Amino acid sequence: MYFGDQGKLMIEDGSIFDGIGFGYPADIAGEVVFNTGMVGYTETLTDPSYRGQILCLTYPLIGNYGVPSIEDTDEFGLPRFFESDRIQIRGLIIQDLSVVASHWSCVKTLDEWLYDQRIPGICNIDTRELTKKLRINGVMMGAISTWAVQEGVAANSEIDVRKRLSGLIKNQPYGQQNFMPEVSTSIPRVYGDKARDTLVLLDTGTKNSIIRNILRIGFRVVRLPWDSSFEEVMLHKPKGIVISNGPGDPKVCKTAIKTAGELIRASVPTLGICLGHQILALAAGADTYKLKFGHRGQNKPCIDLRSDRAYITSQNHGYGIEPKSLNGTGFKVWFSNVDDHTVEGIEHESKPIIAVQFHPEASPGPYDCIFVFDRFKELIDDFNRRSSSARTTESNNENNNNNPKVKMSAARKKKTSKEEEICQNMKQ
Repeated sequence: MYFGDQGKLMIEDGSIFDGIGFGYPADIAGEVVFNTGMVGYTETLTDPSYRGQILCLTYPLIGNYGVPSIEDTDEFGLPRFFESDRIQIRGLIIQDLSVVASHWSCVKTLDEWLYDQRIPGICNIDTRELTKKLRINGVMMGAISTWAVQEGVAANSEIDVRKRLSGLIKNQPYGQQNFMPEVSTSIPRVYGDKARDTLVLLDTGTKNSIIRNILRIGFRVVRLPWDSSFEEVMLHKPKGIVISNGPGDPKVCKTAIKTAGELIRASVPTLGICLGHQILALAAGADTYKLKFGHRGQNKPCIDLRSDRAYITSQNHGYGIEPKSLNGTGFKVWFSNVDDHTVEGIEHESKPIIAVQFHPEASPGPYDCIFVFDRFKELIDDFNRRSSSARTTESNNENNNNNPKVKMSAARKKKTSKEEEICQNMKQ
């Protein structure tokens, strides 16, 4: 057990929270955000969208069902309870840590898991007060120190602690960082049956559940690095493209934006999820902005403007699309957030391209919007039918143009038409 060290949390406005450290003892800094979900901390902590952030969980008791084995995989060979191969957050803030875990799948405690992955945590924090500060003032940078007891600096003055933590905060500007090299695959990876049609997944920080759902709808997945060019994507002859979720400011992903712009111009069937939603909007000429405190939780209501039906969604993002900037881009709003009316989904008016800000694959969260993957498959199938029909028509026209009998018939019709025109002129 690694629980018991002295710990301190400082946020950008100068507020200090005293707590107890657990996990790996360290000094770290990051953007402090909160998530309102009640369950699913293993999926949440391994979501690459949290890269560079210190996560505050608002549900008070965390760790009671422990941590399952990453070796527990599904029929596709993907871990059932983890969204990537490691913890992605910089640090964890909770109120009550359960040092005893009880569940049939548990192989270690939350405390042990964080230590193994070298991630510091701090508990006994008034997470309600911290969340209120973030909601009122907006997300802020923060720093955690859990070195105090082990390093023998417990006697340091409050001024020394503030100076150390303040220095950490100033040296870690979240919005300017490009986290893509940390979260994206560095080499192409293939999943599924080679006999199936291919979908390319542009990995800007993908969750395993996105891969799982692409496989579920019947495709093979080729996962490519975030900075793959349009030509590199199309080398795999994909039936469609998925641009994944991921961390940070979407405007930093310039290469992915360029690739997305070429996909739009070429009318390649494309689905954007979360960060991919923002990248597609930027590629089309729209603008994005930073939300005050973001949307992170499993109960965010959104309305499908096509059907006027509300859905409960799982979300994790800190940036959004400026609605008015969509004018003239070819995109229109598909989903809208019930709480603050932010853009939660877009669809192209004439091309097979859609995107959602929420997570249709959930994990954790409700699976109400799993149909987004099925709709994307329908768009791909419809696009392929229309493309096949166009090619057939073109081929028939070409064959007719090269057929001597058709040419002779056309010449006769032209001659007859000319004779009729002469006769009509003579009558006049």
